[in-house]
Amino acid sequence: MNELSNLDIAIVEDDQVVREGLKDYLQSEAFTKNVWAVESMELFFESISKGKSADVILSDIGLPGMSGIEGIKLIREKLKKSDIIMLTVFKDENRIFKSLCAGATGYLLKDTPFEEIKQAIYIIRNGGSFMSPAIARKVVEHFNPLPQNSDNNLTAREKQIIQGMVDGLSYKLIADRLGISIDTIRYHIKNIYNKLQINSRTQLLNKSFRGEI
Repeated sequence: MNELSNLDIAIVEDDQVVREGLKDYLQSEAFTKNVWAVESMELFFESISKGKSADVILSDIGLPGMSGIEGIKLIREKLKKSDIIMLTVFKDENRIFKSLCAGATGYLLKDTPFEEIKQAIYIIRNGGSFMSPAIARKVVEHFNPLPQNSDNNLTAREKQIIQGMVDGLSYKLIADRLGISIDTIRYHIKNIYNKLQINSRTQLLNKSFRGEI
């Protein structure tokens, strides 16, 4: 990884404690030339218009006035070579993907240790991208969704009957196991098939083997 030096870093954060703490930490690092901080996107762009520069912008999303996501788009127009790292409490897919699609090169949660933020800056300025582990997991799950359990609407009795079918029992043996009639078993199986949108025991077993029940 290439060493960094003389970086201008801007922090856009309305929480004073976070803003000043991060500023003090980054100012003490050898790779920074100037670290400056403001509490809104409006003040950020005002500072840029007055001659401030920023190789890296660390920005919150929930800011007073213009949001961090709205700010990304303008930053991309005005500072094409700058890297934008979102530093936020939000970890919902909507904001994550809006930020990444707008042009953010990193997405960190606010509980990220300062040392890890420093590592993110190194990786991003060397051509990579960086996300907090919880955010990276959400991105992976978005593109590779885990099988969704389909038993949310199944009753306890229906689950018992499904288990009997998985165990290879006949309707009579399931009825004997549960102490109910075969007609009751058939009634429940009809409801199970409707809920799972299947029409055979084979399909039910396949769902079970795939972990979808």
